[in-house]
Amino acid sequence: MNDTYTGAVPSKHQLIWQDMEMGMFVHFGMNTFCDQEWGEGGDSALLFHPEQLDARQWAREARQAGMNYLILTAKHHDGFCLWPSAQTDYSVASSPWKNGQGDVVRECADACREEGIGFGLYLSPWDRHEPRYADKEAYDDFYCAQLTELLTGYGDLMEVWFDGAGSEGRVYDWPRIIELVRRHQPGAMVFNMGEPTIRWVGNEDGVAPYPCWNTAESAPLSMFAAESATWLPSTPKWVPAECDVPIRRHQWFWHPDSEDRLHDLDHLMDIYYRSVGHGCNLLLNLSPDRRGLLPELDAARLQELGAEIRRRLGTPAAETSGEGSELTLELDAPTAIGHLVLMEDISRGERIREYAADIRIGGEWRELTSGFSVGHKRIEPLTPVTAEAVRLRVLKSEGEPLIRSLQAYAAV
Repeated sequence: MNDTYTGAVPSKHQLIWQDMEMGMFVHFGMNTFCDQEWGEGGDSALLFHPEQLDARQWAREARQAGMNYLILTAKHHDGFCLWPSAQTDYSVASSPWKNGQGDVVRECADACREEGIGFGLYLSPWDRHEPRYADKEAYDDFYCAQLTELLTGYGDLMEVWFDGAGSEGRVYDWPRIIELVRRHQPGAMVFNMGEPTIRWVGNEDGVAPYPCWNTAESAPLSMFAAESATWLPSTPKWVPAECDVPIRRHQWFWHPDSEDRLHDLDHLMDIYYRSVGHGCNLLLNLSPDRRGLLPELDAARLQELGAEIRRRLGTPAAETSGEGSELTLELDAPTAIGHLVLMEDISRGERIREYAADIRIGGEWRELTSGFSVGHKRIEPLTPVTAEAVRLRVLKSEGEPLIRSLQAYAAV
């Protein structure tokens, strides 16, 4: 192969992460008990008392729906810690839950391992409770100490989520923070701040634009900042996007009497097509209630989503792979096609810049669809059309196109 590709390529850990495709975000903490999204840090730790907390339920529901990882808000902006941090008494250790002997992070980490899914942690840089936040150097020491507790105390982490909200204009000691992650969790993805290996897609709707390339120089810091995040100069060029969205419209934490905000299945499928189907990872948030359990309606909707994805895209009618600017997929018999799924071998870069897909029926070829990026995955939902064969034509590329998979799915 005469290969001229000179672009960016992913690390082995980025490849693993991109193959995960879907994860579950879990926002849980003091806000759950105070009917709020952003606590100010003054709510009493005595309010935290999830008497039926079952992290195994969270992880089980995630796995059964096809989610391959789970990320927990170990500390949100209010500063309340879901683990007994030695750096502050504003934590589960001061709560009545399990007489102050509990550790939500530990229970969640163990549950994810038992269910065989990846585990990641969210540690808000902004802390509205901690008095040292006003002293940059003192708070950097405090934050790094908390981060070290999480990086060293709970086994392997697949992602560390740094939320930019509330930190607009604040400069943290990112070289020190990233060095801690690299030292203690070298396989963990870093979300959007410091020296990220994955970036924020730029909205909280769970959708990526198309095309959404895997290379980037910057990404928005938060919903509230006009500027983009300032990344360290050593940030890799390959920085794929993650699309986060709550299953209840505009609510990251659980709130009473808000079942009407639960997204319907059609909307969630549209999110799936415009996140995973645009080559990105989908991070869908479910919020445990004050019992410490995922609400029954939310869990049921999550399972409906997983079942519908499997129904539409469970087993391809035909599949092939190959190199070069043209690839043909023969079907065993004329078949009504409902989806095309394209994947590049991104281990050697994102090479396709423009493509077209054709179908053959009655011996005649006609163009069915076209696009630009393929990357990790491009899902093309189709108005069902009968075909004897499918052909992928790469119209523009950087270097030799490498097709990991061309799949056709029967209409259902």
